Amino acid sequence: MPKIHSAHEAPQGEIEWHRLRIGKVTASEASNLLTPEFKEKTGDTPRTFLYRKLAERWQGHALPGFTSWQTEQGNIKEERAIPWFRLEFDSLNVRRVGFVETDDGIAGCSPDALIGEDSGLEVKCPEAPNQARYLVEGKLPADYRVQVHFSMYVTGRPRWMFLSYRPKFPAFILQVERDEEICSKIHDVVTKFHASLNAAFETLTQKNQ
Repeated sequence: MPKIHSAHEAPQGEIEWHRLRIGKVTASEASNLLTPEFKEKTGDTPRTFLYRKLAERWQGHALPGFTSWQTEQGNIKEERAIPWFRLEFDSLNVRRVGFVETDDGIAGCSPDALIGEDSGLEVKCPEAPNQARYLVEGKLPADYRVQVHFSMYVTGRPRWMFLSYRPKFPAFILQVERDEEICSKIHDVVTKFHASLNAAFETLTQKNQ
């Protein structure tokens, strides 16, 4: 299993942050390769993701990917959700970080924060029906299982906090524990993907000669 390599302070969304992600599988992208049950995906989705990463690596810069909804969610995080979390849990050492990568350089994540020495934070600001559902069901939403566990895989941390925040609703907070079996499955899929990416890059290089 890889070890954490370094945490970069490059602000999320800026040029340096995009550069750090080139050619790496990141937590927010890992659902292209894994189902919420941590089974390897097959078919068009992982194939399309492979060629997207290949194009990034070949060109040396990231491809556009953020939507207006992601931008809006990011603004709510910055202006309300993360300040709320810091105020609510003022005894915790909450540190903002741009990007964290593994020592083998093939995987990374962009935590909304690192908490002390053994945890991290993932914040979502969903639409109203989803916030209601998360509060009633009281469990980590399936859509974010891969992202949260992938962040623990990358950072090596034993737990992660999930915060779903929506103005005018109660906040939903859940602590998720690291699962070594899940981390092993993630590692196997990421390693296999990276080998395929290297092979595809070599083919593209030969075509360019």
